[in-house]
Amino acid sequence: MANPQAPVIGSKNVTGENYTGTAAKVYFTKKIDSEHLIKLYQFINESIFGKVAIKLHTGEKNGPNILPRDMVRDFQAQVPNSKIVECNTLYEGDRYTTEGHRETLKVNGWTFCDVDIMDEDEKVVDLPVRNPFHLKYVSMGANIVNYDSMIVLTHYKGHAMGGFGGSMKNIAIGCASGHLGKKQVHGLGYDVPEDFHDWVFKEPFMELMADSAQATCNYFGKHIVFINVMRRISVSCDCEGVAAAEPTMADIGICASTDILAVDQACTDMIYNAPDSHDMKERIESRLGLRQLSAMAEKGLGNPQYELIEVE
Repeated sequence: MANPQAPVIGSKNVTGENYTGTAAKVYFTKKIDSEHLIKLYQFINESIFGKVAIKLHTGEKNGPNILPRDMVRDFQAQVPNSKIVECNTLYEGDRYTTEGHRETLKVNGWTFCDVDIMDEDEKVVDLPVRNPFHLKYVSMGANIVNYDSMIVLTHYKGHAMGGFGGSMKNIAIGCASGHLGKKQVHGLGYDVPEDFHDWVFKEPFMELMADSAQATCNYFGKHIVFINVMRRISVSCDCEGVAAAEPTMADIGICASTDILAVDQACTDMIYNAPDSHDMKERIESRLGLRQLSAMAEKGLGNPQYELIEVE
């Protein structure tokens, strides 16, 4: 059955740079609500089938910047045979253990559908990495292999180590098992340093994330899509909970694509073109976060050239 069509305003090259060759399609709307989230998804969902994982960053308790529960609820209700998926954390916060994680899900209102903590009981599955920078495989939450398709639904914002957190960060860290895979992605041995929250690995960390994202993307093949919601764009990740910095820039909108690099590139370009993005740009550049994009491009994980298609 053909996907319903939404009104399209037109397309533009946000960067203004000339390019040759192909360009990925990135659908964009300035309107951040359930209706437009669903509308954009309908442009990219052709290869989503079967049992569907919705990879969401559900956040620490009472985080002020997480995606609105009602919007996610309305969206999930439109995706048959779907559930939210998460993994436990490496740091000792609200989601460090499965028990604590489930309590945090209740506090944050993620109770309208099943939430699969994929590394429950610390079960993992090793997914291989193609053309690795550093990692030949990454230990993911074992339940990831129970799904036919994945929707990566991301709150695009800053990140203490990565500079920004888009679709790549969501799956690179978020699908890795809490007490094994996340150590691999952070380049850690057995011990986590005491100053973990202040520890920045910079460019090699971006390459490790690209390796991890590659493993998940390779596993799902064409059956994975990416949606970034640029709302309450704090320099802080949702893993910082109530300690997250208040956003200092206006909301931008929603981007959706079948291409992980194109969707993160488009959102980052919009940050750089926004007049009020000084704090976000400082966060990205101080962490060398643009290496996320160039690392994905070097791995052939997506297309940095994109056509932005605006949808009413």
